[in-house]
Amino acid sequence: MEWTSLNDIREKYLSFFESKGHLRLPSFSLVPNGDKSLLLINSGMAPMKKYFTGEVTPPRNRVTTCQKCIRTPDIEQVGKTARHGTFFEMLGNFSFGDYFKKEATAWAWEFCTEVLEMPVDKLYVTIYENDDEAYEIWTKQNGVDPSHIVRLGKADNFWEHGSGPCGPCSEIYFDRGEKYGCGSPDCGPGCECDRFTEFWNNVFSQFNNDGNGNYTELAQKNIDTGMGLERLACIMQGVDNIFEVDTVQNT
Repeated sequence: MEWTSLNDIREKYLSFFESKGHLRLPSFSLVPNGDKSLLLINSGMAPMKKYFTGEVTPPRNRVTTCQKCIRTPDIEQVGKTARHGTFFEMLGNFSFGDYFKKEATAWAWEFCTEVLEMPVDKLYVTIYENDDEAYEIWTKQNGVDPSHIVRLGKADNFWEHGSGPCGPCSEIYFDRGEKYGCGSPDCGPGCECDRFTEFWNNVFSQFNNDGNGNYTELAQKNIDTGMGLERLACIMQGVDNIFEVDTVQNT
């Protein structure tokens, strides 16, 4: 893979999903509009909750964005890990009742391995522990080596932030090498050290959380993808942490 600027990664991603029939939308305001469950926008899907629930009709059933986000709970991790920041950009491709697991995972793998030419032997996939369907898709459709697929529990592979749409997820990790590891024999995707960096999260959004832990099936199944722009830039540029990527160093 070649060194790629953060701005080029952003454009490659948005253009790629436009080629897959997605409408590119600008970043929404950091201040939520009509959503009292959040003080600030903390993910790419947060401004589009009503599209996912069906309360509002989206401009197209396939949308891609680069959303500016603030995630204050991560402040305690800033400076302790190579990958956490309170302000970041989240790239996303979203399906509102259109495509689901097969397409989302195939395009994620295509972008990583063909557009960015990331080495396959450095990529690992995690799935929700009970999601056998995702395992079959990753191994048989996308050709991922079963030894590079890890099943994790709800804390790691079930995505939800407050009330609203949620569901099991499947993440892509990049192995940055032993020098970034913790030395534990159990080190692998999901470890808190900086060796295996999670940069892509495919959320298979199929439930609605009422905010009290009660889940109901959504009328339509959706895809909510979050791809950390700074994290991927860190990987593509071979720097130690997100504060050393080109755009930050040039400010």
